[in-house]
Amino acid sequence: MLFTPSPMLLKLLYTRGSLHNTPEGVAFSIKNRLDTVRVTRIDHVRIDGVHIPAEQIALDMGEGNVRPAVALNADGSGVNLPVGQSATFHLATEQLQEGMHTVQVQFAADPFGELTVEVEDAIALRPENCTRIPRSEQDDYSEEAIQARQRFAEEFSGQEFQHLKHYSFDAHDLQGNCEHFTGVAQIPIGLAGPLHVNGEHAQGDFLIPMATTEGTLVASYNRGIQVLNLCGGVKCTVIGDAMQRAPVFVFDDARGARDFGRWVEEEIERIRPEAESTSRVAKLQYIDTYLANKFAYLRFNFSTGDAAGQNMVGRATFAACSWILEHYKGAPIRHFYLESNFATDKKASQINVMRTRGKRVVAEAVIKRDILQQRMRVTPEQLAYHGQVSNVGAFLSGANNNGAHSANGITAMFIATGQDVANVSESSAGVLYSEVTKEGDLYLSITIPSLIVATHGGGTGLATQNECLRMLGCVGRGTVNKFAEIVAGVVLAGELSLGSAISSSDWVSSHEQYGRNR
Repeated sequence: MLFTPSPMLLKLLYTRGSLHNTPEGVAFSIKNRLDTVRVTRIDHVRIDGVHIPAEQIALDMGEGNVRPAVALNADGSGVNLPVGQSATFHLATEQLQEGMHTVQVQFAADPFGELTVEVEDAIALRPENCTRIPRSEQDDYSEEAIQARQRFAEEFSGQEFQHLKHYSFDAHDLQGNCEHFTGVAQIPIGLAGPLHVNGEHAQGDFLIPMATTEGTLVASYNRGIQVLNLCGGVKCTVIGDAMQRAPVFVFDDARGARDFGRWVEEEIERIRPEAESTSRVAKLQYIDTYLANKFAYLRFNFSTGDAAGQNMVGRATFAACSWILEHYKGAPIRHFYLESNFATDKKASQINVMRTRGKRVVAEAVIKRDILQQRMRVTPEQLAYHGQVSNVGAFLSGANNNGAHSANGITAMFIATGQDVANVSESSAGVLYSEVTKEGDLYLSITIPSLIVATHGGGTGLATQNECLRMLGCVGRGTVNKFAEIVAGVVLAGELSLGSAISSSDWVSSHEQYGRNR
């Protein structure tokens, strides 16, 4: 179902700060944040009310693809502008004075039809003789462009780089993953396991690639894995799945926000197809409404297939909000922002613990008393009591995790497999629980409420990262829950190992033997 972008949303197409003078006149940029479109016609541009016809406009699509507006209009076939791509308008007109200016662009795009973007932007002084990192407009991932940056870095720093410059893949594969590519950071990968996982999606034994520079980390996880395996493995279950974008709508007063929230709840079945029109994968599950002052915060919750989905749900929410802005007839909406900081992207938060962000996964196991005593030199009672004491410490500190170090295993696996490492901020949250069973064994489980993982998109297709995912058997459609279960199992192994080491006072001696303390 097609949505029509509202004027408020169309303003977001314009790249703020892009207005600048050129030798030929003036230029500015737009970036497609809506949906893949084909620009079929450029009518005109107005700057401070001055009409600039198509004859004086050229559209620069990047990589040397410059289309005069007149030629584009006459051709009729248009030019593709995928989501995330920018285009620069070059205007053959008088240069602008410093200060604020109004910019209006009128054009046509398939499938939306006639569109008008109207904003204010400023001409600012650009410092002369400013040091800039070398880049190529034609091919910024060519060997020539990369070597130019390497030489620049060596000259600027006065250092010679022997290792940074060596890599084994085609740099063009990094488009969309890394700008100004100059070289690679070689992070050691150690293997732990195999870990026996009894999951609904991950079933069997898995070698665990862990990228880390922290001594004892791989050894510690390997120790925990051995104990879990001796007790039959780890049982893992994905119990929730949701990725969010959280726009905010601003009203004149609290009643306007309240009535709007009620309307959104009533219109969910009409909003859903608008959101889902932008993707074959994203499915809108529900919308949470939170009210404060005169603001209505909407937390859109999507499932996103094998992708982590932050960009996907941003585009889908954008479409839904466009429909909302067009159809809501209640109190006037004074302002709208696509993200209100309520999705808490790349941040730990209590709402993610309660409501899920990414995958909500539980890993659990029963550790036999004799194995725990023989391998870890602790009893179930010692570990359970230690857990109670640690709970108080976590509560007093305001930590987002009452366990020992789930971020260690998550980060090591994230780096190895091409996940967005900044998502460790959310993914590090954990709820650890233990009890002594009536048989005298130890039941141990951890809930990871916001594990953000992917087996498709982002960095998962890059060279070494994809190899590590293939090592885990997590490449291809429908593998993301399998990967989530494996990660959760590894986390539980780490909690068992470090918790036992602290309880038995082996922690410091292990670092002395294997780590950098020696």
